[in-house]
Amino acid sequence: MAELILTRNFDVPDAHTIRVYRERGGYQGWEKAKGMEPVAIAEEVKKSNLRGLGGAGFPTGVKWGFIPKGSTAPRYLVVNADEGEPGTFKDRYLMERDPHALIEGMLIAARAIGSHLGFIYIRGEYVQPWRILSAAVKEAYDGGLLGKNIQGTGFDFEIVVHRGAGAYICGEETGLISSLEGKKGWPKVKPPFPAVKGAFGQPTIVNNVETLACLPHIVTRGAEWFAGLGTKTQGGTRLYSVSGHVVRPGLVEAPVSVTLRQIIYDHCGGIPGGRALKAVVPGGSSAAILTPDEIDIPMDVDGPKSKGSMIGSAGIIVMDETVSIPDALMVVARFYAHESCGQCTPCRESTGWIYKISHRIVEGKGRKEDLDTILDVARRGAGTTICAFYDGAVGPYISYIEKFRSEFEELIRNSAHA
Repeated sequence: MAELILTRNFDVPDAHTIRVYRERGGYQGWEKAKGMEPVAIAEEVKKSNLRGLGGAGFPTGVKWGFIPKGSTAPRYLVVNADEGEPGTFKDRYLMERDPHALIEGMLIAARAIGSHLGFIYIRGEYVQPWRILSAAVKEAYDGGLLGKNIQGTGFDFEIVVHRGAGAYICGEETGLISSLEGKKGWPKVKPPFPAVKGAFGQPTIVNNVETLACLPHIVTRGAEWFAGLGTKTQGGTRLYSVSGHVVRPGLVEAPVSVTLRQIIYDHCGGIPGGRALKAVVPGGSSAAILTPDEIDIPMDVDGPKSKGSMIGSAGIIVMDETVSIPDALMVVARFYAHESCGQCTPCRESTGWIYKISHRIVEGKGRKEDLDTILDVARRGAGTTICAFYDGAVGPYISYIEKFRSEFEELIRNSAHA
């Protein structure tokens, strides 16, 4: 059994309090980091092979390095705690059960990038996590870990907890920044990237909750240890949100070298009722679907990519033989049609069209040309929009039909005969 790192405090009573967090070794990473040079912290994170755990999987230390050298402008640290990806619930548990791990990670990151103000942009529907996290931030202030001249170091750092208003698009970093600034949550054209011009026009680093929660462990135990837990290109463990048709759904922490098959069958007890596995979504709803013969892959950034999918936010949705794939596509298509921000024509129009067509197929009114129409519309729009929202939607649109086309065709045939 691999050592638990991110979830080590989850079952400990009152682990959300600063008292218990400290008793279990909390803030030791910060104690070490406050005596390190910022560049040394960043180098340690680079050597750890920590990749962003929110979706893109970009190397964290490299991302920090994009802030312009010698810039005297204020620098902001923004935490993406929006977690709107269907099938994903890991950050919710981190904020509820171990919020000080995030706060400590923010302190370490802030010192590394020279930031004195951090924002936690938390999903509006996460009411209980928001309450617990806000209380933890207050505890950190009361304990002298936030504010001016922290512990006599001369380092200032403030945290603002900001609640979102229920828009999936605000999980995209530039859309999140727009919302944080009080504007409509519309993504911005890149470049400039947020590290150059982000929140309020200043250099900004956006990191995910889980990513930052890794930092105290990296600083305390070393980059080599963290890198050794994972694969050649990605260090550490990560949290996999597993839902759907498994015996034990929930949160799984495992090294990123774990295979998708091991997560489903070893960690989650396999498919209930002796039924057969039909399909798996490996990284949240925007990841392309995988078939049962494609699950012997490591669940790092590169594993799902080798099968034409992505790890994304590691939200694993398991479907057994009872699932209708056309129904599943319709549900996903409905979500993307509803959540498109409407800024880009290909996304605004195509998501709506594809939902209407998929709904028509499921209703028993499908036409034989519908499948090729969906594929054509999806492919034409890919890569033409400001943000990656539509490119994410294209993953399920195409993969559900390409891998289970016969099921769609049978439904349409039966409709024609009805």
